[in-house]
Amino acid sequence: MAGKSPSPLPTRPFGTTGMNITRLGLGTWSIGGPNWAFGWGPQDDEVSLATIRRTLELGLNWIDTSAIYGVGHAEEVVSRILHEIPRAEWPYVFTKGSLVWDERDHNIPPRRIGNPASLRREVEASLRRLRVDRIDLYQMHWPADDTPLEVYWQTLLDLKREGKLRHVGLSNHDAKQLEAAERLGHVETLQPPFSAIRREAAAAELPWCAAHNTGVIVYSVLQSGLLTGSFKLSALPPNDWRARGPDYNVGAGAEFAGEPLRQNLALADALKPIAARRGVTPAAIAAAWTLAWPGVTGAIMGARRPAQVDGWISAATLELSQADLKEIADAIASTGAGAGPALPPPASA
Repeated sequence: MAGKSPSPLPTRPFGTTGMNITRLGLGTWSIGGPNWAFGWGPQDDEVSLATIRRTLELGLNWIDTSAIYGVGHAEEVVSRILHEIPRAEWPYVFTKGSLVWDERDHNIPPRRIGNPASLRREVEASLRRLRVDRIDLYQMHWPADDTPLEVYWQTLLDLKREGKLRHVGLSNHDAKQLEAAERLGHVETLQPPFSAIRREAAAAELPWCAAHNTGVIVYSVLQSGLLTGSFKLSALPPNDWRARGPDYNVGAGAEFAGEPLRQNLALADALKPIAARRGVTPAAIAAAWTLAWPGVTGAIMGARRPAQVDGWISAATLELSQADLKEIADAIASTGAGAGPALPPPASA
């Protein structure tokens, strides 16, 4: 893939990959559609395509997807965009593997599989769905349950050497796992969850990546909608994974119930005065907060329709002041939302 078109938005070097990426990229989890275990409810493909086009019009130069999103459907939607525009204007496309679905029932949560034969099948399937010869960045979505890290990481390094993948990285791996992988071959990228609610990566993974020149693209920046300032649990359709609660999600949905939900929405409300002062949305403030942390290269921003893109695009150029960051840290402390470090170190630190 090319990804060479100049962007009017500022870019950052993406670790050692040689790619310079905009501070925001489009995440495609929600546009995978509803027909799998962690779908977001009904989604019209034409609206998804319009949403992707809008991000490219505004200058974003990368898209994050995964084989599991809509059990392959998100990759197919991204492919439609790629093949309607000149190759020189293609964004970078990053995808992931290791979450393998049950072909008999897509509503069964996927298994975490990392054996070499399975990973190679996944890479070939992603290449077919995207209709490309090589993938810009391929990341291990989660640590595998069936295979040692050294085995699946070596498989990805081999696939890179064979030319199937330009660059390889890890997602949802901790600092100890990153260190083990680095001994075999450089971990070019990491994709951890990171938001003003879920801040744990700031303690160990972000510093590790900064020290090893590993590029970082963070996800769940808006905590699956909680930090938009307009989230309403009652408005979610029953086939939206967020509405199913922590029992179904094996802990992943705990932030959408009980006291954690109240705390998280209180934090979202606390972002509103800062957003009003800066002339942006709470979503843009939440995204800019993640970008203020040393080690973070870019933030993955989900959107299901073009208007949502317009709501957070200002974060691509927004720099929060130390006063802004202190106000957010104080709000985190007063609401009790989430866990992890709350105040980024000053830029000069």
